[in-house]
This record gives sequence, structure tokens and C-alpha cells, in this order.
Amino acid sequence: MSYISGLGYESWQWVIIMIVALLVGLAKTGINGAVMLAVPLLASAVSGKGSTGMMLSFFLIGDLFAVFFYRHHADLKMIKKLVPWVVTGILCGLLVGRYINDSQFQILVAICVMVCLVILAWMEIKGGKVIVPQSIWLYAITGIVCGFTSMIGNVAGPIFTIYLLAHGFQKKNFLGTVAVFFFMMNLIKLPLQIFFWHNFTTQIVGIIPLMIPVVMLGALLGYKVIKRLNEQVFRYLILGMTAAAAIKLFI
Repeated sequence: MSYISGLGYESWQWVIIMIVALLVGLAKTGINGAVMLAVPLLASAVSGKGSTGMMLSFFLIGDLFAVFFYRHHADLKMIKKLVPWVVTGILCGLLVGRYINDSQFQILVAICVMVCLVILAWMEIKGGKVIVPQSIWLYAITGIVCGFTSMIGNVAGPIFTIYLLAHGFQKKNFLGTVAVFFFMMNLIKLPLQIFFWHNFTTQIVGIIPLMIPVVMLGALLGYKVIKRLNEQVFRYLILGMTAAAAIKLFI
């Protein structure tokens, strides 16, 4: 108990942190949109920029499980085409994040997610008839926006989801590509957040070993749930959770 109390969080904060860790586990192995619920929830318990460091640590734990379960289904060729643009977006986010305060930080995250919501609505109106061109400009825009929004607020999920669904990815390929892509991106972000944003405090480092079992539980639950969902239900669940979380984050 002395170890837990020494980290300085109140009881209500611990409850939220545990819920967030569980949601991250769920998101990484199945219910991708769950992470969008976790972002505003954690930001309500921990300061805006500080919450990104804690969230990133949870992500990396969940990424290990996701890559273990789904790595064989990843489209590595697509990921390689996005890598240089993702790095560009991450560096842009790193620069912007150094010059804005917590309030501006949260507003920027909300705007990014609301833009995703508009795109999601447009895709549904089109009824799946969206044709995605195989253009370097599309790779560039997708990679830069994913890198930027991931660095700013860990909310690149909706953008990458839209990109993959528009390409017609089925459940297994979708999960495998998402798992490898975000593991790669989060590894790139880790040293940048440590050495430039200084948002990996002793509190966050201390909380990581306590939350590993919680993220693990969420990951196992997500893996079990996703096996029982058909393709159409999976698509609607992802889009619905993303839309709901986008509205919540903006409010």
C-alpha cells in the first residue's frame, strides 16, 4: 500500500487509470474504438500532456499482445510505404506540442477527432462506394496525419481505421496491420516523449508494472470477443465507438 500511496494518485484517479488500462487492452486485440473512449477519460484524471506519456506506456504493453496474436496477418508493404510520412507527422507533432499549453493541447486533439468523425459520416453516406486511389499523395497525407495526431493525443486510430476500411481490409488483415503499424509508431514516439516532452515522470514509470495485468486482462478479453464478431458487426462497432468517442472528446 505504501508503494501505491507513494505514487500520489487519489482513489478516483486509480479507478479511471485502471479502466483506461483495460480499454487499451481491449482496443489492441479487438475493439479498436475502445481507445478513443480511453483518451478523454484519462485526460480527465491526468493533465493533458502528461496523460499522453501514461497512455503511451499502456499502448506499448497492449501492442506486444496485439502483435503476438495478429502479426501474421499484417500488410507490411502498405506499412513500409507509410513509414517516412509517419515520421514526418510525428516530428511536426513533437514541435507543436512543445509550444502549446494543456488547454490548447486538448482543443487540438478534439479538432483532430471531430475531423475524423466528419470523414466517417461521409463514408457511410457513400455506402462503401469510396474508391481509394493508389497515389503517393494519399500515402503522404495519411502517414503525416496519423503521425501528427498520434504524437499530439494518441488519436490516430480513426484516421488509420478509415484508411484501411476504405481499402476494403477484412477483419484479420485489419487487426494485423493495425497491430504492427501502431507498435512501430509508438516505439518511434517513446524516446521523443521522454527526452523532448519530459512526460515520463516517476509516477508514470511507477504505475506501469501495476497496470500490466490490467492491460493483459483487456487484451485477452478483446481477443475472445473479436473472434465471435462477423465482418459487418465488426465494421459498425468500430465506426460507432469512434463516432461516440469523438463527440465526447470535443465536449
